[in-house]
Amino acid sequence: MKKPIFRLPYFKTFLFINLISLILMTACNPPKHKVDLIVHNAKIYTVDADFSTAEAFAVANGKFVAIGSKDEILAVYESNKTINANGKAVFPGFIDGHCHFFGYGENLIRYADLAGSTSFDEIISRLKEHAAAHPSDWLLGRGWDQNRWFDKSFPDNKILEEHFPGKKIFLIRIDGHAVLASKSALEAAGIDSKSEIDGGEVLLRPDGSPSGILIDKAEEPVKALIPLLSEKEQVDALLAAQDSCFSKGLTGVVDAGLPLAKIKLIERLQQEGSLKMKINAMLDPDSVTMGYFMPKGPQFGEKLSVTAVKMYADGALGSRGAWLLEPYDDDPTNTGIKLQTDTFYENVCKQAYDNGFQVNMHAIGDAANRYVLNLYSRYLPEDNDRRWRIEHAQIVHPEDFKMFGQYNIIPSVQSTHATSDMLWVPDRIGNERIKGAYAQNQLLSQNGWLVNGTDFPIEDIDPLKTFYAAVFRKNLDGLPQQGFQMENALSREDALRSITLWAAKGNYEESIKGSIEVGKAADFVILDTDIMNAHEEQILDTKVNLLSVSGEIVFE
Repeated sequence: MKKPIFRLPYFKTFLFINLISLILMTACNPPKHKVDLIVHNAKIYTVDADFSTAEAFAVANGKFVAIGSKDEILAVYESNKTINANGKAVFPGFIDGHCHFFGYGENLIRYADLAGSTSFDEIISRLKEHAAAHPSDWLLGRGWDQNRWFDKSFPDNKILEEHFPGKKIFLIRIDGHAVLASKSALEAAGIDSKSEIDGGEVLLRPDGSPSGILIDKAEEPVKALIPLLSEKEQVDALLAAQDSCFSKGLTGVVDAGLPLAKIKLIERLQQEGSLKMKINAMLDPDSVTMGYFMPKGPQFGEKLSVTAVKMYADGALGSRGAWLLEPYDDDPTNTGIKLQTDTFYENVCKQAYDNGFQVNMHAIGDAANRYVLNLYSRYLPEDNDRRWRIEHAQIVHPEDFKMFGQYNIIPSVQSTHATSDMLWVPDRIGNERIKGAYAQNQLLSQNGWLVNGTDFPIEDIDPLKTFYAAVFRKNLDGLPQQGFQMENALSREDALRSITLWAAKGNYEESIKGSIEVGKAADFVILDTDIMNAHEEQILDTKVNLLSVSGEIVFE
């Protein structure tokens, strides 16, 4: 008798076959890793050591966990939040290596915007509009620049008295190193024709009376009378600055000088979650701030870092406060201003060096740069990684460039300063000294890297304008057609590094941000234009499509 053939019922056969298929499929296609965010179908400029590009990346817990081709990332990772970039360019989040973030926010909420004004009549008109909208005991403004006017001489406060009799007025020049104060403000501060202020100058009329122009430290007695912002106003200022910066693709800023109280407020808001901007705060060199931070050593956090102390060697070129080796061409009796004593500078440098902090010194004129280079050389060995910086490094004597490389001193430059100043700078310093001015490529060659920023609110906050000025050396009108001193232009790659990876490196933060690499914070920006290949005219029209700070979309 034949044995019956064993047959599975149809339904069981179906289950058996599917089970085998599932086992085989699972073996060939293991489960995908769940992540918080995937970006794909993009042209990603990683700004890594090879300046490589990619198509996709995955983000988990605020960090990049994988970077590669679209197929590679989508085969291994899945997410409830997936962004198809539709071929757009993606860059590391931009970092402003030198700015005044808090001050910019304060300007937004209580200062009349005087930037770009082409006459003092326009200043008066803007002030009247501001006074009507923001009535106060003080009328405050910022951004005037007499170099943009037909009459390039400093203004006189007699005009203010005609339109605002008896009003206390304080108007900050674009560079922040000169003000125009009204007669009432001068009287309230006790400033008269006999006032002498170390590190500053009170400009006088031919009859010996004060004109209202106060240079550098001469402004401090008046500034001290201006009511301080309330805590709520300070919070509003910080959040307003953040919103503006996010819209331009900035994920991090280096605030060039803050006191203890403002740093603690920033820290609190970041911990509460309302302030998401990553901030490296340079310390003001006052005794309270230094006394608190110096014993602790440099501080590194996900959102707040404190690694440096900020000082000023001189003033600004536009207000003739920059300290020069030889007199100004358009003011032969003036060589500018050294702002502090040798003892002050030495004391701060020693504290910083002993406690592991960087020293970041503002220096504009060639005398100021030489002074700071020599000062640093007394503390720094030739082979060091202390990353002490010169902020601006604007005019350097030809014999002094080598000291940047010799002592590993980092230039922290602002490319837009060159294109803002270039039309009037020859009048100040002549055609010979200008060869060592805004010499960013020559400075780059000393150490192989530099930091770039805007110094906002002195310049516009937009990092794409920094990129444009660095590469093409033209102003927003596209002038000069051949570019300004093009031997000192930066390549597109180096310009991008200077506002991303190198800006992070300027504060010892290159291992945690500044490039799109596994393990680093997922700070990135998607632009509607590929600035690495676009025609120069397209770059200034580029818009931010999306911005992420540690994997959180903060602007879209």
